[in-house]
Amino acid sequence: MAEDNRNISVIKDADNNKIVMINDNIFKGKQVDWEAVEKYLKQYVGDFYSIAEDKEMIYIGTELPGEYAGSVYTKKLKGAVAKAKANAAQVLPEMIEIATNGIFENNRKAKHGRDAKNGWYRYETRFAVPIFNEDGEVVRYNIFKGRLLIRHASSGKKYLYDVLEIKKETSKSCQA
Repeated sequence: MAEDNRNISVIKDADNNKIVMINDNIFKGKQVDWEAVEKYLKQYVGDFYSIAEDKEMIYIGTELPGEYAGSVYTKKLKGAVAKAKANAAQVLPEMIEIATNGIFENNRKAKHGRDAKNGWYRYETRFAVPIFNEDGEVVRYNIFKGRLLIRHASSGKKYLYDVLEIKKETSKSCQA
């Protein structure tokens, strides 16, 4: 299993929906170092996690680190959303566990016939990223929603492929 000295927690909001709270931004700086994110994600390869809502087992395969850090979607990200995706790498197990509303999707591209012989699933998930003041203290958390893209392989296993459609919930932030 991945290293377990991560500073995270799972809470429920006022509507009783779960949010994974990231309590430390391990990927800091002006620009996201996607190579460092990819290297970090390699610790999860071979692990698997269960979605609490439907008990589906989601595996972490060798393609996740490169896809997560180097996908077309990731390359288009800028600013706070890019940093949010980078820091979400440290809470992928919990993001999988709290995922909801799984929706099946057929392959869109011919190349997907190899990788996702049985199609794709998309699940909603939420996470919060801390905002620090100049003294390094957390002043609030920005809450993000995103979609887990799950590849359904010919083996019957489901693999986390990427996290997409990350958006800040503009009306929601929570105080530290």
